[in-house]
Amino acid sequence: MHDHAPAAGGIRSAGHRRLLAISLTLTATVMVVQIVGAALTGSLALLADAAHMFTDASALVIALIAAAVAARPADDRRTFGYQRAEVFGALINAIILILLAGWVAIEAIGRLLNPGETEVVGGLMLVVAIVGLIANAISMWLLSRAQRTSINVRGAYLEVMGDLIGSAMVIIAAIVIVTTGWMPADAIASMLIAVLIIPRAIALLREVFSVLSESAPKGTAVSDIRQHLLDYDGVIGVHDVHVWQLTRGAPVFSAHVSVDPALLADGRSATLLNDLQSCLADHFDVAHSTFQIEPAEQSDCEPHHA
Repeated sequence: MHDHAPAAGGIRSAGHRRLLAISLTLTATVMVVQIVGAALTGSLALLADAAHMFTDASALVIALIAAAVAARPADDRRTFGYQRAEVFGALINAIILILLAGWVAIEAIGRLLNPGETEVVGGLMLVVAIVGLIANAISMWLLSRAQRTSINVRGAYLEVMGDLIGSAMVIIAAIVIVTTGWMPADAIASMLIAVLIIPRAIALLREVFSVLSESAPKGTAVSDIRQHLLDYDGVIGVHDVHVWQLTRGAPVFSAHVSVDPALLADGRSATLLNDLQSCLADHFDVAHSTFQIEPAEQSDCEPHHA
């Protein structure tokens, strides 16, 4: 007895894929501008931001591929469909973020230890950084709603957020160079970009591992769900409760429900099942729920645990 209603959210919708495509176009365009700007100005911070943009472009491509794969229907081999493709896409994004942060940090330290005769053209650097800031702000706005329901879009969103902050760091460094001529500001901005990347990557990895380990979704209280189910007339016990998620925004629930034998004798089990599934969908946003309804005398002999 179970409800196979599709999970809400995710990036399986064409609308979300279109947003990712628009963000990819913006990111790729600004990346080219920053690479040219880094070559013309000698700015390590711009080059680091361009590398971050390249990583983001790759991440968005991965997200689009994962979205297309996740949209494939379930079959006899993959009965839940391909929604986990979003999670694997997010895992790749997180790894790319960590590698990027290491590269930027090493380059920045090298520039600080061996400044040489490096000269940075602060004025042009400032213009390019402002263009990047505007483009990243637009991309974040486009992805802000979709990232709440898709772990993969969230990965792309976090990377764009990092670019936005990175562009702000580059702007500050450019202003320092223009006004004071202090060139190490460029390398320091690069190091700050690297420092800002790491916490986001770790947070994304933690969420990926939470999904892959089939932990209960963040904010889900199993005890509250059990109590809601116990409040229904005829329900005596709820045990073997399991809550996990296929990907962000796609929680799954299963439980054994022991009921008064009179409820089964009266033929009210179908009504109760509908009520329980509606409870999960309306109160806890769980669209896919599976219940095994059994008479109380059978389940009373079994251990009751979550």
